[in-house]
Amino acid sequence: MALATPQPARTVLADLLPAADSRLGGALRELALVFGGAALTGLAAQLSVPVPGSPVPVTGQTFAALLVGAALGARRGAAALTVYLLAGAAGLPWFAAGADGWALPTLGYVLGFVLAAAVTGLLARRGADRGPLRTAGTMLLGNLAIYAVGVPYLAAALHVPLARAAELGLYPYLPGDALKLLIATGALPLARKLAGDRT
Repeated sequence: MALATPQPARTVLADLLPAADSRLGGALRELALVFGGAALTGLAAQLSVPVPGSPVPVTGQTFAALLVGAALGARRGAAALTVYLLAGAAGLPWFAAGADGWALPTLGYVLGFVLAAAVTGLLARRGADRGPLRTAGTMLLGNLAIYAVGVPYLAAALHVPLARAAELGLYPYLPGDALKLLIATGALPLARKLAGDRT
């Protein structure tokens, strides 16, 4: 009876970067990827536009969180967004428009970023960032993860029904999310090609 040939592990974009020569170098590389992902999300959060009548601004952090997850993989991506969450909650002013702390009604979206990074990272590890359609599906599921946490949290924080929270923190953002999805759909496969991936 022939033994099954082990299948090579799928790579995410970060795996295509040059490997370190030592264990210490590898650990520093991992830390740099995690903290770099957190910093990228914090930087993108400063691209913030208020939405009249809603406490939820339009920002670049959702796009960054999804890309970080897909580029780094589930473990690193979730770690990066956890660093982003904990540092901002502890007082680092890098949430949307320089906000920080635990008392924000929009904190549920940041919690959702951790879940979204894990989801997109897991799917990317399975090859879902290799082409436009698969990438679009990955980004869509990541967005759903963010809203699945953010909208109920917003409802609880504002003491409003879930339907009202969706009006405040979901429906106005769908067109922008569709645009971000289209950008990611082109950006991720292109980045893999530029990094020399042939899978």
